[in-house]
Amino acid sequence: MPYIPNTEEDQKEMLKEIGAESIEALFCAIPQNLRLKTDLNLPSSLSEMELVNEFKGLSKKNAHLDEYVSFLGAGSYDHFIPALVDHLSGRSEFYTSYTPYQSEASQGMLQATYEYQSLICQLFQMDICNASLYEGATALTEAAILAHKINHGKKILVVKSVHPEYRQVLSTYMKKTLGLSIIEIDCQNGVTDLAQLKEKISKDTSCVIVQNPNFFGCLEKVKKIEEITHQAGSLYIVSLDPISLGLLVPPGEYNADIAVGEGQALGSKLNFGGPYLGIFTCKREFLRKIPGRIVGETTDKEGKRGFVLTLQTREQHIRRERATSNICTNQALNALRAAVYLSTLGEKGLAEVAELCLQKSHYAARRICQIPGFEPTFTNPFFKEFAVKCPIPPNKINKLLWDNKILGGFELARLYPQLQNSLLFCVTEKRTRGDIDRLINLLEGMV
Repeated sequence: MPYIPNTEEDQKEMLKEIGAESIEALFCAIPQNLRLKTDLNLPSSLSEMELVNEFKGLSKKNAHLDEYVSFLGAGSYDHFIPALVDHLSGRSEFYTSYTPYQSEASQGMLQATYEYQSLICQLFQMDICNASLYEGATALTEAAILAHKINHGKKILVVKSVHPEYRQVLSTYMKKTLGLSIIEIDCQNGVTDLAQLKEKISKDTSCVIVQNPNFFGCLEKVKKIEEITHQAGSLYIVSLDPISLGLLVPPGEYNADIAVGEGQALGSKLNFGGPYLGIFTCKREFLRKIPGRIVGETTDKEGKRGFVLTLQTREQHIRRERATSNICTNQALNALRAAVYLSTLGEKGLAEVAELCLQKSHYAARRICQIPGFEPTFTNPFFKEFAVKCPIPPNKINKLLWDNKILGGFELARLYPQLQNSLLFCVTEKRTRGDIDRLINLLEGMV
């Protein structure tokens, strides 16, 4: 066993201590017919320098955003990350820490999580924020589970403009685990069909779920949806892009009961799709039923400020039947990155990022729709994403863009068959006028 850094004398001493004659004797419980009789087919060993070069060569096969310009969003976003985020989150006391089972020995990590919760509550204008969940889809699903626990409604109304993958996760939990029915509400011009919502909602409706900005980038009529939802006695759940709150009214101000979101845009890299950050907030009266855990501030016996896990409603800490969720961890490192990101930008900085996204995306949309044959798929207001009908098959457009080091828009027909030849473009603060103009020139050259 050469990969264990013990000398032969060390091995003999350990074997003597445990009463085994040889290393082979340690595997006596494994039947002979299940043991590997030949050496593994592995390449010869490499020096450190050779190994580094090998991995560098493999990494060059990946396309990355230092090389490509991205106009792709649809749930994962290429925002600028200040150097301070990597610097602080990369410190060993944060980077290697895990669940703080012993609060007295984990004050730094607990305080970081407490600050994250406080910042998210301030941003969302909601009463309570937990220590985070896996990502946006599970946060949305846990919100629906919470709604059911509160009012025991049997139906969930979700608008089709909610991210399709979020709706798939929701369906898996609701239909197969809890036996609840999901009713999907149609869209008109890229936003919720309010007339159909009024028609479908009833006393049996547990909650209404919307996304704002929604999957198409459009801004929903959140206040009107709130009125319809609460008049029927249902709970109002909103999933949102936290960057948009630099400009848009936060969910607490339009009386959302539960507000969730994907926190990747707050300082986490794209990372091939994860790990990401599930943001979960709600009203104070739901505190005892929320999933995950909450870090609270306290004082020790000497009167000094300290931090503890205030609520631990997860099955590792209490009886399984009393647990509020089977999600038994949180995304501590991503939550830390979000806290550092928000602290670095501050209120004015986040507003500036959101304003840049708004202005640049509208410039791009205007220029694209000036090209003959291109037109808006929807005419409702949008934040940083917009859909465009194309005179050319979207896959051909994206192939040309790819060949020119550009990640094109998301092909909406993949998830919405009725939206043939529509591309969903995303423009963040990172895109320069030169990037956008190069995109326009390539599109113009195709018609």
